Order: sequence, then C-alpha cells, then structure tokens
Amino acid sequence: MPTEEPSIENREKELENRIQMLEKHLERLAAHISDEGVVAPAVIASAPVTRPASQQPYNDIDDEMPELSEEVLGWASRNAVLPRLATICFLMVIALILRTITDSGLVSKLIGSGIGMAYAATLMAFAWYKYTEESPLAPVFAACGVVLMSTIVVETHMHFKSLPLVPAYLTLMATGLGMALMSRRFNAFVPISVGVLCMCFAGAAIDYPRPYFPYLSLVLFTANVLGYVAARLKRCSWLRWSVLVVTMIMLQLWGIRLGILLSKGEVVPPELAPVWFLPVLAAFFLTFVLLSLLGIVTAGDKKISKFDFSLPTLNVIWAFTLARHVAEAWHLNVNLLGVIGLLGALCLLGMTFWCARRGIEGAPGTNTFAIAAGALLALALPAATGAFVMALPVISLVAITMAIVSRVWENGGVRGTTYLMNIYACVALVLVLRGEGPEAMDPINMLPAVLLSVIVLYHYQWCRSWPVPATSALFNAFDRNDRSAVLLLLGGLASGFIFVRVAMFQVLRYFPAEMQRDAFRSGQSVLINTAAIALIVLAYLRQNKEIRNVAIFVTVVGGVKVFLYDLLGIHGLPLVFSVFSFGMAAAIESIALGKWQKRPVGLAQHDSALSDQLP
Repeated sequence: MPTEEPSIENREKELENRIQMLEKHLERLAAHISDEGVVAPAVIASAPVTRPASQQPYNDIDDEMPELSEEVLGWASRNAVLPRLATICFLMVIALILRTITDSGLVSKLIGSGIGMAYAATLMAFAWYKYTEESPLAPVFAACGVVLMSTIVVETHMHFKSLPLVPAYLTLMATGLGMALMSRRFNAFVPISVGVLCMCFAGAAIDYPRPYFPYLSLVLFTANVLGYVAARLKRCSWLRWSVLVVTMIMLQLWGIRLGILLSKGEVVPPELAPVWFLPVLAAFFLTFVLLSLLGIVTAGDKKISKFDFSLPTLNVIWAFTLARHVAEAWHLNVNLLGVIGLLGALCLLGMTFWCARRGIEGAPGTNTFAIAAGALLALALPAATGAFVMALPVISLVAITMAIVSRVWENGGVRGTTYLMNIYACVALVLVLRGEGPEAMDPINMLPAVLLSVIVLYHYQWCRSWPVPATSALFNAFDRNDRSAVLLLLGGLASGFIFVRVAMFQVLRYFPAEMQRDAFRSGQSVLINTAAIALIVLAYLRQNKEIRNVAIFVTVVGGVKVFLYDLLGIHGLPLVFSVFSFGMAAAIESIALGKWQKRPVGLAQHDSALSDQLP
C-alpha cells in the first residue's frame, strides 16, 4: 500500500491539469459563440494549477497564434467573404466580355448598351430571388447590378450619345425605386443604400457641368426621399449627408450660374430653366423640413439623429440665401421674398411649440426648429423691411420671449438658442455701425442700439435669476454653470457703447471742425474707461466675481485703445482726458481688488459659496 500513494497523487495532478485545459478550451469556445451573437454561459475558473514545463503542449506565443487565425477564419466564414469575392470577379468577367464585344464592333453601341442594361437588370432580379432564399450572395448581385446599370446609363448617354436624357434619368430613378422595394421587402440595407448613392452621383454626373437642372432636380428629390426610407431601416446618417451635399451643390451651381447671367442681362440657356428655379427650390425647402419632422416624430422618445437635428437650420440658410441671390439678380421683389420667409419662420416657431407640447420627456425636436426659426428670422426680417439695423431689436425681442417660454418647457436647448440669437444681433450691430461714415452715425441708429442694449442686459439679468434646467443635456455637457450667459452682458455693453457713441458724434458736430476728430476718439476712450469703473464698483458692491472679471476685460480694452491708438493718433487736451480716464479706471480697480483680497476669511468663504450657487 505505501507504494500506491505516489501514483494516486500523480493521477490527481494529471486530472487537475486536464480540467484546467478543458476550462481554457471552454473559454475559447464561449468567446467564439459570443462573437456570433449568442450569449455564452459563464465559466467558473478554478484556482490556477502549476503545470510542469514538460506537460505544456505549447508556449504562450503558440497559444495566441492559433486564436488569431481562428478568429480571422471564423469572421471570413461567417461573412462569406471568399464566395462573395469570387462572385464579384465572375460577374465582372461577364461584364468585361460584353464590353469587349461592343468595343470590337461586333455589335452596335446601342445594341451593346441594351445588352449591358439587360444584364444589369438580370443581376438585380436574380438578387431578389437570392434574397428569398436568404443567400449571403444576394447583396453582391444587387450591388453589382446597380453599379453596372448606373455606369452604363452615364456612359451610353454621354459618350455613345445613344440614350436620350429623359430615359437616362428615368432609368436611374427606376433603379433606385426598385432597390428601395427590395430593401423594404427583405428588410435589407445594402440594395437601397447602393441604389440611392448610384442614382444620386450618376444623375449629377450626366452632362456635368451643364445638366438639364429641372430633370436632375427630380432625380435628387427622389434620392433624398429614398435616403429617408433607408434611414428607417438602419441609422445611416452618412448616406443622407452624402445625398444632401450633392443636392445642395448642384442646386447651388444652378442658382449661381442663373444669377450671374440674369444680372448681366445675357441670354439664359435652356438647361438653366429660370422659370423652374424658385418653385424647385421651394419644393426642396418644404421637403427637407417635412423629412426632418418625420424623423423626429418617428424617433419618439429616442435620441434624434444629428442629421435630423441639423437639416432644418442648414435648409433655411441655404434655401433663403440662394433664393435671394437669384431674386436680386432677376430684379424681383426682395421684400416679398422676405415676407414669405417671415411666414416660414412663423411656421417653424409653430412647429417648435407643437414639439414642446407633445408630452414626451425632454421635448425632442423643440430646439431643432427653434434654431431654424431664429436663423430664418435673422435672414428674412431685414429683407422684408429693408432696414437691417432696425430689424435687430425685433430678433432680440423674439429671443427673450423664447427664453421665458423655455423656462416653462424646462428646455435648456432653446435657452441656448436664445443666447445665439442675441449674440448675433449684438455682433451684427457692432459690425454694421463700426465706422464713422454718415450711415453709421445716423441719429436713427440710436434707437435700435439702445433697445438692443436694454433687451440683452435684461436677458442677462433674467439668466442670473432663473437657473438652467437640471435636465438640460446641452448645459450639462458643455456649460454646467451657465458661464456663457456672460456673453450677453458683453453684448449689451457693446450695444450701449454704440448708442452713446452715436449720440456723442451728434453732439460733437457743433464743435469746431478741427476739434471733432480728436474729441470723438478721446470721448470713446473715456466712455470705455468710465464703463470699467462702473462695472468694478458694481462688482465690489455685489461681490460678484463674474462682473468683476468683465470689468477687468473692459479695462484691458480701454488700455489697448489708449496706448495703441490714442497716443499715436490724437494730441492736446483730448489725449490728456484719454490717459487720465484710464489712470482713474486702473486706480479705482486697484483699490477695489485690493480690498476684495483683504476681506475677512469667513466673509470671503460665504461670498464664494454664494457665487458657487449661481448658475
């Protein structure tokens, strides 16, 4: 019996080693099964057992190499890579044989093109049959048939001149629609995606750069609609972006060429069809808005795709700008176009309210149409009124109204859009009235400047009174503390500066002519430095760090104005006032900041806590 004990221990060790090997094989098998979409059972690993080197079948490097090769072979077999590659090669061989027969002159170009198109149609029909059998080769036949059909149509029309324009476009549209039906019937993404791309790019290639744009627009219209259908099968923003870019580029080419010829009074060629341009553009405008709305509605409470979110805004900017370019070149009524744009902006605002009242958490789609409405309002209102500067306070008033409504909706996205609208209005005011010419210094400009300043400053104060909604995805991701609202404060100050600047210019008109220029430039520096003093005093009294930082920024602007412009450009008493005002601002700011830093620690911590509670 004593001689049997070692053999039993050896058998136990050997059994443990074999169990460990089986567990490793089970882990590999579970990994393969999980890659195929099946949930693998959990493998409970026992304590590691040391195996003698002589019993190891292979080392770690040899253990990893078979796993990698097995993974590659498993992926290739699951996706039928080799059969698909072989099928593509055989189909290409047949197409090349038909092309060689046509090029050699054995058959005419027309007959050869007809044979090629029949071959492509046969491939697409055979793909339908393969889809019914759930064959992995079905997408190959469908894609090859679509690509071959599109290539033959373009080449037959442009090079052989044997296929008229209308049948060529109709063939492309029929191909795209057929692939859409195939995808819908078998819930397959490949046919419709390849069909839409080939239809879109082949249609744009026919007769480029002088296609017959009305017919091309019909092809592009169909491609955009089918792109929406494809997105319902699978989220494929890349496909819709591709079709949208081609559509906008081709219609932009149409509008630019048409505008150039109309402005010069030259004869417009038939392919430009000026009578059709504005109706076609309006049709695309309405279609894009409708497709975005359908995408938002069908998404329900899910996240809206970036394409559906961006489409309305891109659409209104592109369509209205292009329509105005052609209307001005054609000497049409631009004011009427602006009124139509205002009606469109009202419709988009109505869609914004409708999305907010759907009762879905987060009100998806609300900000989508709010941005589009703001952009269209900014473009259409100046065109309708003919007064760009006077339209800016109206845009700001709409922005503050939407901000107040966004609090009721608890929608941070709409709140952010109102920031953009007011910032745009302030920047536009400064850029338009930045000079010293008669148009910039017209007394009438004081009215929009003061209105815009009051509205924007009130908007800033409102933002500090009402914090950002806690559920706002936009502010939680980019601006949790709502620091961007300080741009409203800067915009309001800039608008107020424009107001006082114009008023100052009107007062200085009664001064001697030789004093007006230097006094005006010095007065602007004094105004900036005075604003810095007022801001730092207000910040100290309220213990507001945000206003303090704005005061420091305004002081820097005043310093740059004094030392880089005034010292080199003005002389005499105006220069004295300019430098003295900056010195006063620096001194008062130094005193305020010094007392700010010397405040008691407890009070400073209390104020810091209060400031941290601000949004």
